[in-house]
Amino acid sequence: MSDYGHDLVFGSFVTPSNDDPDRTVGVAVLSEQVGLDLVTFQDHPYQPAFLDTWTLLSFVAARTNRVHLAANVTNLPLRPPAVLARSVASLDLLSGGRVGLGLGAGAFWDAIEAMGGRRLTPGQGVRALEEAIEVIRQLWDTETRGGVRVDGEFHRVVGAKRGPAPAHAVPIWLGAYKPRMLQLTGRRADGWLPSLGYLQPGDLSKGNAIIDDAAQQAGRAPGDVRRLLNISGEFSAVGRGQLNGPAEQWARELTELALGEGVSTFILASDDPDDLRRFAGEVAPAVRELVAAERERAAAPERTPTPDRAAEPELAAEPELAAEPAPVAATPVRASRASVTGGAFAVVPTPDDGVRRSDQQVWDESVRPTGPTPDPDRTYTPHEQATGAHLVQIHDGLRAELAQIHDLIEQVAAGEIDAGTARSHINTMTMRQNRWTLGVYCESYCRIVTTHHTIEDQSLFPRLRARDPRLGPVVDRLEQEHHVIHDVLEGVDRALVAYVGSPDGLTELRAAVDLLTDALLSHLSYEERELVEPLARLGIA
Repeated sequence: MSDYGHDLVFGSFVTPSNDDPDRTVGVAVLSEQVGLDLVTFQDHPYQPAFLDTWTLLSFVAARTNRVHLAANVTNLPLRPPAVLARSVASLDLLSGGRVGLGLGAGAFWDAIEAMGGRRLTPGQGVRALEEAIEVIRQLWDTETRGGVRVDGEFHRVVGAKRGPAPAHAVPIWLGAYKPRMLQLTGRRADGWLPSLGYLQPGDLSKGNAIIDDAAQQAGRAPGDVRRLLNISGEFSAVGRGQLNGPAEQWARELTELALGEGVSTFILASDDPDDLRRFAGEVAPAVRELVAAERERAAAPERTPTPDRAAEPELAAEPELAAEPAPVAATPVRASRASVTGGAFAVVPTPDDGVRRSDQQVWDESVRPTGPTPDPDRTYTPHEQATGAHLVQIHDGLRAELAQIHDLIEQVAAGEIDAGTARSHINTMTMRQNRWTLGVYCESYCRIVTTHHTIEDQSLFPRLRARDPRLGPVVDRLEQEHHVIHDVLEGVDRALVAYVGSPDGLTELRAAVDLLTDALLSHLSYEERELVEPLARLGIA
């Protein structure tokens, strides 16, 4: 079993097809829009059916704001490393630090040679790649005096000036399968990036062992190498094999790969918008929650309980809380309003401001039960308080997304959506295209809310009820409200369908989203008010 404790990252592997460039770019932009962390493209410069990968990466970087970008993987025999280093650094500076560098030793040598590249044996390819990494790292190292000097067998740089330095520590990931490439990955790279379809059973474990060994021999820690994985599959109602089944099956299988094989970055090879929405909206959140829960359980026995309180479980690393030296691509989350330090309880629940947009009410808020009154003399450790702060952060993300839905509706109504403000994948939209974009956004958001509630109902709430029976009425009420919110989300879906089919459907859509806003904001505030302190007191992460 290998779990290197890295934050989890989810991305897309988009075909750089040139037959419909707008669609290719649109799929990449949609990846950001639905919440993925990373967009990658294969790099085959000899393939006339493909757009040039580095040109495409630059174009997509200008059309996106948050998502990280990389070639998967760069064809080194046709990309001189000194020039490539400056290309990567330049795009990283222009994009605000959003570039990763995937590298490959080369394949399809007939095509490479036809383009003017040099044919190499497998052993030569590994040596050439190691020399290239040295050239690239030296060019990025602007703190060292003097020019870049690498007198290699395949790559020579004799005094080139250093720079520019990239905006962040650009990770170098190697597409590796054979022992010599895996050893190089352990010695020099920041990540291992194979494709699951090219691996045999047991290859991940064997590759990890080789990488870990090589890393330790080079004076590095095995955890210095992130494990990435290209995956493909099919979403279906019934499981028919690996990554062929419902989203719940995908989540279980990816969780097993994360905890058992150390994979922390999953990159879905698909150009299907529906697949990307389900991967981002259903699979990714579930995997993050399952991995966090298992890491908590694994860490709990290592801690000594203090008198009259539960053990203090380590909060599992997630993109918004991880403390890695150089994360690959993490979705930014607004910092908690609490300063999580030891002492008095400092996590501040979000108050309900009492503002209601809709005339309709879905429940009676006056009969909500309350939990036990906190002990005013009790103190709390940072670990204990971190769980409540994390819950507030998750809720803040839902609140921010809800505000964006309202803003998006108004922009759709006014015909003012553009790539920068609405993350749209086209510049000028017709009303039909505006409606489609709005539907994509709302559909993704509704799935995220539903997944979050399902995880609470199946994991968090039973633990709260078991550890403090006095919270039973509160938990029962929260579960009931989840069912109500599910019905309200269904109403938003129906309003979206009506809006697409009728030019007069915007009023009904606004009303449905207003009702969702009232219900969800009220529910989130109630949940935080009742749970942030018990989560700390009971030692639940």
